[in-house]
This record gives sequence, structure tokens and C-alpha cells, in this order.
Amino acid sequence: MTGNGVASIGECMLELSGQAGPNWRMGFAGDTFNTLWALHALSGDRPATYVSAFGDDPFSRDQIGFFAQNGIGVGASPIISGARPGLYAVTLTGAERSFTYWRGDAAARQLASDPAALAKSLENQALVYFSGITLAILDGAARKTLLAAVAKARAAGSLVAFDPNYRPRLWRQREEAQAAILDALAVTDLALPTFPDEQMLFGDAAPQATAERLRKLVGEVVVKNGEEPALIAANGTLQPVPAVHVAVPVDTTGAGDSFNGAYLAARLAGHAPTEAVLRAHRVAAAVVQVRGALAPFETLRAAFED
Repeated sequence: MTGNGVASIGECMLELSGQAGPNWRMGFAGDTFNTLWALHALSGDRPATYVSAFGDDPFSRDQIGFFAQNGIGVGASPIISGARPGLYAVTLTGAERSFTYWRGDAAARQLASDPAALAKSLENQALVYFSGITLAILDGAARKTLLAAVAKARAAGSLVAFDPNYRPRLWRQREEAQAAILDALAVTDLALPTFPDEQMLFGDAAPQATAERLRKLVGEVVVKNGEEPALIAANGTLQPVPAVHVAVPVDTTGAGDSFNGAYLAARLAGHAPTEAVLRAHRVAAAVVQVRGALAPFETLRAAFED
């Protein structure tokens, strides 16, 4: 029997964000965690679980503690002796950001090392979410283990959502990414791609091409495209929904991830796809007006309910 929880699978890293001068601020972020953060903020009392693998170092303990302080558990995620979290630094030019990563030996790469624990973390979830970055940090055997666990959760009644989130530097070859993402789409109910990623990976000429291609594989598709309209493919129709324009964004980090979280929260609450996209656009617009990937819960909720 499916429960009412939400689970997101992937890698949450240490985030160093810089302002002017030599000082850096440390936080925690990562695409699937950013999405869960928004989804959790906007989902009332639904239990939230971040499914990964963690080290036994002080930073990993701080990370798990931060999750707990904000009402997010880690399920049966393994603690790997001697492992540690990945790290990235964000530098801003205006509102646009660039990233430098140190993640080659991150604990999260072992998130599928215990198949039984992974499957247990996904039990009784209303929603299971993961991304192309989740796939990219795993080797081929671990990807198969992950997708088998996701398929099992789906067969038990969980809704499965997936953002392809293609990042070329994480993949050895473009063809490897294509194959892995197509395998993931085969166990997906709701896809949340971004058009520039799909254009780069699959050669789509326009968002409509992305929507048409993916609607043959997945029942519900929302193609994001920055400040351009999002395009919904659901119930046999294509529906563009204009974005919310922000004149002077402060920091675009996490905007697409937060869009995903808001959209999924709205759909779980029973809103139709168009209404869910409108709410997600408002949330993304609010997120780009604050620094960092994780906007305060109050900011997210105010935008969602506006």
C-alpha cells in the first residue's frame, strides 16, 4: 500500500558560495535536494526523505543534522566508512552563476551499494523523484540497481518523476547519457526536462520537439525553458504556460529545481497541470530573488499560494 511520503534520490553536496571579498559561506545543496527542499516546504505534513549515501565524517553528520532540523529524513541510506560528501563552489557574475566541483570520491556515488536499503527507502512513497545527475554519478551496474528499485516502487503505486538534467562533464560519452536517460524514462510517469539540455543531448530543434518526443515515452511532460513559456504535454494536448518575468534576478541557482518541487507539490495536491505550472513559475521567480539554492520555506510558500 502506497504511503503519502515523498522521496528524492541523488547527491547533496557542500556548497561554498562567495560574495565580494575573501569570505565564503558554506551550505548544502544539489539538484535533487533542492527539488525536495521546495517539495517538502509546499507539501504540508508529507514525510520527506532524501535517499543517498553519506560519509562518517563531521561534514556528513552536519549534513544529516541539517536535513533533520528541516524535517527531512534519510531513510535507510547507507553510511560509508571513510567516505565524505562532494563539494562545489559557486561564483556569481551578476545573477548568473558558474560552478567548480570536487566530487570524484563523494559518498553519494555509493547510494546503490546496498540494494535492499535502497528499496526500503523507497517503500510507501507517494512520489519518487530522481534526475540525470543521479544517474551520472553511478556506474552502469549501480544505475541498473537504482532503476530496478524505482521500478519496484512504481509497481507498488508510487508516482515517479524524473528530470533528465543533462550535464556533459559528468558523462564519458553523449551516447552513454542518452541510453541511461532513455532507460530512466521507461520507469517514469512525469518528466521535467529543460529544453537547452534536451537540445544539447538529443538535438531537439524546439521545445515542441522535446515535448513531442517525450510524450511518446511518458504520460506527463513539462518542458522548462528559462524565462520562455513552459510547455505541458499531457492528456493528448500541448499547452504553453508563460513564465513570470523577473526584471533583476539576484541569483538563478536552484530556480529550475525549485520549479520542479513546486510543480510536483501542486500535482500531489490535486491541481491540474496548468495550475501547477503557474504555481511553479511563481516559486521559481521568487527563488531567483534570493541568494543560494535554498530559499526560506516562507518565501516558497508565499509564492506558491499567491
